[in-house]
Order: sequence, then C-alpha cells, then structure tokens
Amino acid sequence: VQLQASGGGLVQAGDSLRLSCAASVRTFRAYAMGWFRQAPGKERELVAAINWSGGVTSYADSVKGRFTISRDNAKKTVYLQMNSLKPEDTAVYSCAADYNDYVSRRIGDYEYWGQGTQVTVSS
Repeated sequence: VQLQASGGGLVQAGDSLRLSCAASVRTFRAYAMGWFRQAPGKERELVAAINWSGGVTSYADSVKGRFTISRDNAKKTVYLQMNSLKPEDTAVYSCAADYNDYVSRRIGDYEYWGQGTQVTVSS
C-alpha cells in the first residue's frame, strides 16, 4: 500500500485547506483511513479517521466542527477538509491506512503511512 498526501500549504488563521491522500492499493475498501498530525516538539496525534464505507468517522476534540474527513472509494482517495484554521493546527499532516472494517483511534493500529504534508497557519 502506497499513500500520497497533498494539499498542504501556508494560510492565514480562519482560512480553509483540503488535504488529499491517494492510495495505490487494489482493495481500498478494505482499509479504514486516518489523518494524523505532528507539530514540532509534540507527539503524533489522531486528527480524524473514517471507516471503509465512510459511514463512521471519529475526530479529535480539537478539530470537531471545523474539520471533515471523507473518502471516495472509486478514486481511492481520502480527504480532510479543514475550515476555520488556527495557528495551533500548524503541523505535518500524514495519512495512514488500517486493514480493518472499523475505525481505530490508535496510531499503532495503522499499518501503512504516507509521507507528510506541511500545514502552516499564520496568525
């Protein structure tokens, strides 16, 4: 499984960004997907996760109501729509895949990781 994240950039507080993660895998539907982030000096944390169908999602409390995770199984892509961005959202964002039919919030459950994309939010 190969994952390619894109869409990061430098924005101002209050702006929006949409991250994409394209998967190179035959059976994308077999994987739950997650977005994680890591800020300098901090541990990696879950941002959002979604099950194989898109019917179940989970979010970090800090992004609830601002971020939306979604997926397009036909395009083998998962998205993270980020609205009302704050400086504390600044981090490297990575996507990951978990070969499972439920949503996990545990980093250790995700077997495959893409490279990160930098998101920087200026105040």
